[in-house]
Order: sequence, then C-alpha cells, then structure tokens
Amino acid sequence: MRSVTVKRDTKETKIVLKLNADGSGKAAAESGVPFFDHMLTSMAKHGGFDLSCTATGDLAVDCHHTIEDIGIVLGDAVKQVMNDGKGIKRFAHAVIPMDEAIATVALDCGGRGYLVFTGTFGNKAVGTIPSDIFEHFFYSLCNRAGITAHIAFTGKNDHHQCEAVFKAFGIALGEALSLTGKKGVPSTKGKF
Repeated sequence: MRSVTVKRDTKETKIVLKLNADGSGKAAAESGVPFFDHMLTSMAKHGGFDLSCTATGDLAVDCHHTIEDIGIVLGDAVKQVMNDGKGIKRFAHAVIPMDEAIATVALDCGGRGYLVFTGTFGNKAVGTIPSDIFEHFFYSLCNRAGITAHIAFTGKNDHHQCEAVFKAFGIALGEALSLTGKKGVPSTKGKF
C-alpha cells in the first residue's frame, strides 16, 4: 500500500490527506494557513512524493490544532506506507541550504518515533504561525509514523530556515521510503 488516504474528523479539525510514496512531487495543500501550505508543498515537491491535503480547523482560535492534526494525519499515512518495513531503504539524510540558512535532517523510518529539533527562530512567529508549532508538527508526524528524526538548522531569516527544514525533511523522507528491491526488513531484528 504505497498510496494511501487518511482522514481525521474531530471537534477541532477535519482533514483529508492523500500520500503516494511513488509519485513525482505533485502537491496541493489547503489548510487555511498559506505559509504552512507552502511548506507542505515544498516538502512533497522536493521529496518526490505526491501529497494532497485539505483541512478545515478552528483557525478562529489559532492555527495550532490544524497544523498539529496535519502532522498526526501525515504521520499515520507514512506509517501505512512503511507497513512492516519490507523493501524500504529506511535511513536517509539531506543537507539543504537556502541563502544564508542551512538545514540538516537525518531520518530512521524504523518504527520508533523520536525527534531531536535543534535550531532557533529569531521571531515569535514565522509569517502568522507561532514559531514553536513547527517543532510540534514534526513531533506529531514522527511520533505517529514511527520515525526517528534529527533536525538541525541555522540562519538569519526565519522563512529561509523553515523552508530549508521542510525541503530537507521531504528529501530525506522520500529517500527513506524508497524501495530498494530487497525483500526483507532492513533490521538486524528482522522486524520493526
């Protein structure tokens, strides 16, 4: 199941997300948070997987629930694509510069969710999004998917730093989920 659709319907959000791990980078996102939509489409485009996400949420409160729940749903979709891990590459990394900013992402799609997020945004918000929600988005995604991720970034411009992180994560995720042609699970344990 390399192409999946995941839905989430709560009192705070309603989300439909489609992920095709074997796509070509086609992406569309409509969350009501334009900068976040830009980050999601950049992630998919550069990761080489197809992603479609429509979300409505309690944006009158703020964007936290919408972005958090998109992370949860994307994590659930990635977990379904990973399945039992047979045939995927599992490990991948990417180092992406964007002008003065640089982001490094290293992933292990091995079934254990963990996030190390190292970097600081200079402002309390990136666009209209509180800066701390980006770490929470990746935490939600990695925890649900069973991905260990180390994300590190530096720079002066918050937009550049954030975009470099999303592009690097997308590239590493696309590579980690890629098929190797091997039949077994890439683990000395024989399973994730």
